[in-house]
Amino acid sequence: MSESYLFTQKRRNNGRNKSGRGHVKPVRCSNCSRCVPKDKAIKRFMIRNMVEQAAVRDLAEASVYPEYALPKLYLKIHYCISCAIHSKVVRVRSRVDRRNRAPPQRFRINKDGKKATPAAKA
Repeated sequence: MSESYLFTQKRRNNGRNKSGRGHVKPVRCSNCSRCVPKDKAIKRFMIRNMVEQAAVRDLAEASVYPEYALPKLYLKIHYCISCAIHSKVVRVRSRVDRRNRAPPQRFRINKDGKKATPAAKA
């Protein structure tokens, strides 16, 4: 006499991207070092200059080469859910908005210093 119970789900993928695999290797959160399954972690690819903005002009003046391209730092950052929410990488969404799987609209800044949406450009 085994009864099966259907529990309510908050998300259709249970907050993961695993879908047929039984186990996924963990990664460490870049902020707090918590072990998070790789498919559940929020991943962001960060590209930054190796030199901070304050020292760029000093390097340009001291450089022998007239047009020296500064090297960039390429990082793949993994966040656990709590750190991603706390540092505003992702936001908490309502039950209706959670169904929206489209990426959020990206705002770009023109050379004039004004925001330009991709739709306004075309």
